[in-house]
Amino acid sequence: MADNSTANTLRRTGPPRKTISASRAAASADTAGTVGTIDTAYLQTLLGYNARRAALTVISVFLRRMEPYDLRPVDFSVLSVVAHNPGVTSRQICNTLDILPPNLVGMIKSLQKRGLIARLPHPTDRRAQGLHLTEPGLQLYTEAQATATGLEQAVTDRITPAELQTLNELLRKVYAR
Repeated sequence: MADNSTANTLRRTGPPRKTISASRAAASADTAGTVGTIDTAYLQTLLGYNARRAALTVISVFLRRMEPYDLRPVDFSVLSVVAHNPGVTSRQICNTLDILPPNLVGMIKSLQKRGLIARLPHPTDRRAQGLHLTEPGLQLYTEAQATATGLEQAVTDRITPAELQTLNELLRKVYAR
C-alpha cells in the first residue's frame, strides 16, 4: 500500500504547485491589514479565477442593461435558443444550456405567462411540445439581442476582435466535452 506522500504525488496533475511556507504565512498573518499591494499572481494563473472574474464583470453589466427587459442571463439564453431554433423542446434546451429540467420548467412557465413563448405540438413526437417565440417575444428578444451585442462590445473594448474570437474558442474547448 502506498503511503500518503506517494498517493498525493500520484493524484497530482499538471505543473508542480507553488506553496507558501509556514513562516511566510505566519508573517502575513502578523501584518494583516498592512499590505499595500495584494499579491494575486498565483490566482491569475488559474483558469477558474480568471473566467469567474471576467464572468462577474460581464454579468454585472448584463444585469443592468437587461433590467428594462426583465431578463436574467439564463432567461436570455433560453429565449435565444428558442429564437434561433423554433420548435426546440425543453429537453433539448436543458441539454444545450446545461440546465436541470426542474429549473427550466419554472423559467418556461414564467416566459409563457409573460406572453414571450408558446408551446405548440411537436411535429414528430406526440409526447413533446415545441417552444416558439410569440410576436411580443420576438420583439423583446430582438431588442435584448441588440443590447447584449452592445454590452459585449463595451466589456471587451480592451481586446481586439481577433482576441475575442480566440478567447471564445478557447473557453468553448474547456466546457464543450
